[in-house]
Amino acid sequence: MTRLFAIVDGISLVLSRIADGVAIVLVTSMIFEVVARYIFSAPTIWAFDISYMCTGTLFILGAAYALREDAHVRIDFLAEKLPPRLRRGIEGVVFFFLLMPIFAGLSWFAINRALRAWTTAEVEMVSPWAPLMWPFYSLLALGLVALTLQVAVQGLRAFVGQTRSSFDLEA
Repeated sequence: MTRLFAIVDGISLVLSRIADGVAIVLVTSMIFEVVARYIFSAPTIWAFDISYMCTGTLFILGAAYALREDAHVRIDFLAEKLPPRLRRGIEGVVFFFLLMPIFAGLSWFAINRALRAWTTAEVEMVSPWAPLMWPFYSLLALGLVALTLQVAVQGLRAFVGQTRSSFDLEA
């Protein structure tokens, strides 16, 4: 099981590095747009599309790694009062039996959406730039699959007592 944990953690790490690159693209494109618009009075037709696509992929590609690092926001006032074993059991059930099926369904939907966009050469219809949508949808699907795997692994970790949450560091 430790090998499975390492593989899923590795996937999350790789996708977080891709998210780092997406952040650089986002910042660079926004700086370019500001300079083009306000210094040269020549706004681009692609800046809005790049900004929402990069923001969406940045969020979803980094979500699995954030979960792995226990960086998501938690409301701890109730959980910190529970015994560590009970807390891990509840966390395992929530992650593995509640959240994982939900994210698996979202992943399935995203994969199908990306495939449909690729087979139909779908473009953004409300954009004057009209970019192809399959690269954006594919990155969203990839991020959701990674998040689904990480949620499952976090649930399994909780069941076997290998969580890295701030609670366990105190106990």
